[in-house]
Amino acid sequence: MTTERRVYVIDDDAGVRRSLTFILRASGYSSRPFVSGEDFLEELPHLRPGCVLLDIRMPRLSGLEVLAALGKTDQRLPVLVMTGHGDVPTAVEAMKLGASDFLEKPFADDILLQSLERLSKRLEDQAEDADRVAESNRKVQSLTDREREVLRGLIGGYSNKEIAFKLSLSVRTVESYRAEMMKKLGIASVAGLVRLGLRVNLAPLD
Repeated sequence: MTTERRVYVIDDDAGVRRSLTFILRASGYSSRPFVSGEDFLEELPHLRPGCVLLDIRMPRLSGLEVLAALGKTDQRLPVLVMTGHGDVPTAVEAMKLGASDFLEKPFADDILLQSLERLSKRLEDQAEDADRVAESNRKVQSLTDREREVLRGLIGGYSNKEIAFKLSLSVRTVESYRAEMMKKLGIASVAGLVRLGLRVNLAPLD
């Protein structure tokens, strides 16, 4: 299944918005233009993950101010900043505020599309990572309290004997819990169990 790639264009120049929207849609992106940073931030809670193409020089709310506001949210929206030619200090400031990349105007269409391709791929990878973590959390939550304690022991690097001692169990019982976890989670090795626990930041057994 192909993931829809979205780009939110924020620029106060109507001609620039039209031109970028045309280029993006012709290249397979879903594009939504915004006339100002205020309009974008107002809609931000309702926006789905995508890339942001942000003009740095705008009246009222500047691109830097938009970046600062965006940085206070948990939205997955990598930002590609558009700056004036030679305005490197502003571009550097934008990167410090969280921008992923910047382009100096005027820029060629292929340079824009190459940058957006990188950011879109990064966004898709992050979404996949988030899905994996969510699935791992679901699996760990399906374990009993005692199974989670044994898993924490494995994450801590302890042997079955050491885990048994710490939990006041027999070694055979620890082995039984470990085998049951593998069966329940569909994991074929201790290394797989450890990777699962680390993915969800499960604390090692003391």
